Amino acid sequence: MTYPASTGESDATSGQDYRYERSALIDLDAIRHNVRRLAAAASPAKVMAVVKADAYGHGAVPVARAALEAGASWLGVAHISEALALRAAGIDAPLLAWLHTTDSNFGAAVASGVDIGCSGWELDRIVAAAREQERPARIHLKVDTGLGRNGSTMANWDTLVGEAMEYQDQGLLRVVGIFSHLAVADEPERPETDHQLAAFREALAVAEDAGVDPEVRHLANTPATLSRPDTHFDLVRVGLGIYGLSPFDGQSSAELGLQPAMSLRTKVSQCKQVPEGQGVSYGLHYRTEGASTLGLIPVGYADGIPRVATGGPVRVAGKTYPVVGRIAMDQMVIDLGPEAPAAGLLGAEAELFGSGAGGGPTADDWARAAGTINYEIVTRISPRVPRRFIHEENTAARPVAAAAGGKAAL
Repeated sequence: MTYPASTGESDATSGQDYRYERSALIDLDAIRHNVRRLAAAASPAKVMAVVKADAYGHGAVPVARAALEAGASWLGVAHISEALALRAAGIDAPLLAWLHTTDSNFGAAVASGVDIGCSGWELDRIVAAAREQERPARIHLKVDTGLGRNGSTMANWDTLVGEAMEYQDQGLLRVVGIFSHLAVADEPERPETDHQLAAFREALAVAEDAGVDPEVRHLANTPATLSRPDTHFDLVRVGLGIYGLSPFDGQSSAELGLQPAMSLRTKVSQCKQVPEGQGVSYGLHYRTEGASTLGLIPVGYADGIPRVATGGPVRVAGKTYPVVGRIAMDQMVIDLGPEAPAAGLLGAEAELFGSGAGGGPTADDWARAAGTINYEIVTRISPRVPRRFIHEENTAARPVAAAAGGKAAL
């Protein structure tokens, strides 16, 4: 299976499938393993699997199904459009969307039973949608406890809660949840997480005094799920962790009991012997130190590889080589050295990152080469790269309800 629709045609006579000249291989058993690991860390709190941004580039629908099968009770996305795509795929689990604009389709969210995050300005628009749909909206009120992005300020929180409860008394909505988001949980030594936790508890007390009886209170992200049980409350929102990547500097996925789910692979598309001093790629910032063999790797920044990530690792025939020269739109070059046969590696599998087994390259390695984070490396792999799913046998294309009992009712 590929995601999204792949390009190219299969050659029925040769048995080759040209769709997979380059591919991101997604191990859904790794997703299931990671969800179970995080659920154990969070227990007795429930797990929301965050599948925004096409499940961090892994494929939202297959990942959502696998996560629910493994015990996630909720799904989370940024945009209502992402939530509606999951509903269209037949996924009927509790589902929260929290990032909106004035053009967001609140009516479709209400009609589809999608929970809506509300920072304040959205409230009247959500109520108008509920009236239009003749169905109460389900909302989660968000308070900004220090991150400084969306969410009500503490100064306006009492007003927002009071207005929401007035609408709830009129039968126009139900305050299902109260939530916030942590800024530095991936740096456990920093005191700001304690400050945010205290502010969140204060916000909960204000809401309780106003009569709010939320189904779920949620604050913890992946790093807090793994390191701060005092932030778990009723529900944790885990994104990076379900994809098997570590949120902590100095701690690997394996040390956290997580398994990276994505492997990015292609084929060596050319090998050629070159003389000493051969320049490589735009700008000629790299030149061979002696006679050598160059290998062409047919992926580039149009496929989501950071242009700045010269030095990123590529594993071919059991050996890892750094990218040399500038990464281009569609291709990059590795220097195979003087001993490599000119044609012997043509067509060999080239792995840019994967599980790291046997010392292979990882998304963390590419993040270091690019000066960024592992989140970005996997999320930016473009739709031009087909997704191939393995261990998908348990995730047939069928409606899936949450382990806790399906879509929550009002």
